[in-house]
Amino acid sequence: MEHQYIADLKAGTLLQDIYMVTQPVLRNTTRGDFYIAMFLSDKTGRANCRIWSATQELYDSIPKEGFVRVKAKTELYQGNMQIVANNVEVVDPSEVNLEDFLPKTSKDIPAMFAQLKQNLAQIQDDNLKALLREYLSDRELMQKFCKAPAAIKMHHAYIGGLLEHTHNMLEVATRILPLYPNVQADLVLAGIFLHDICKTSELSYDLAFSYTMTGQLLGHIVQAAIMLDQKADVLLDKGIEIDRAVLDNLTHIILSHHGKYEFGSPKLPATPEALMVNYIDDLDAKMNFVEDAQLNDGADDEWTNWKPLSINAGTRYLRTKVMNKK
Repeated sequence: MEHQYIADLKAGTLLQDIYMVTQPVLRNTTRGDFYIAMFLSDKTGRANCRIWSATQELYDSIPKEGFVRVKAKTELYQGNMQIVANNVEVVDPSEVNLEDFLPKTSKDIPAMFAQLKQNLAQIQDDNLKALLREYLSDRELMQKFCKAPAAIKMHHAYIGGLLEHTHNMLEVATRILPLYPNVQADLVLAGIFLHDICKTSELSYDLAFSYTMTGQLLGHIVQAAIMLDQKADVLLDKGIEIDRAVLDNLTHIILSHHGKYEFGSPKLPATPEALMVNYIDDLDAKMNFVEDAQLNDGADDEWTNWKPLSINAGTRYLRTKVMNKK
């Protein structure tokens, strides 16, 4: 039987298929009955799932991250697709092909990485060139960098998403930097490359997308600042001392790239380079969010449903025109 992809589901569809399950939670209805709330997903997207009249035993049998075969029916709830399951059977991960369940960038990963390195090759500062060589020569780190998502759900939330996001930002920067000759281009390009580098360790993405313990405790911003000092120490052991001003300016870009304290930045952007990275980061994240809404929204009219948008700019609700619908 052909797999019924999440993105293709319509209200009233009967399902009997395998999906990835994440974040199951046992809750009570207003009457006190148990129900299970969880997410079901495949490579095309994810949907809320509910199991009514649930039991503690059933909840305990469902993996926090894993695979289940469900018998269910779909419905629209508050404008979004929801799956109501009446039977759930746990499936061993060895029985499934992970590539069918993890969303992945539609772009060419090797080509994006090659273009990223070409953009970074424009950097002239010897200190920054030495630092970036240390990162780019770290094979394990670069393998993770090319595979990691940029987030769990808000933007570029798919395999290769971190690379795509960073690649896009570098492409934007190389086009607008000539308009601002007083901005230090080398710092902007290096800062873009490193601003989210520790999404590679903040996020777990081998089975399902989630946060690692270190990611929960520190976060990618702090982790990236620590990694920068570690790479500088490695270079120092090789007899290459990075100028403190270069390190401080690059660290500042990393620490301030979310733009505001309430959005997770330990520092506010205080240099033109940090300000530029912050705005390019926010722009690319928002445009990916909008594109995803336009492609995957369940609305049947010319506009998407209202979506909570909270990428580096506070939470507000966005509704956007679907350009490919008449």
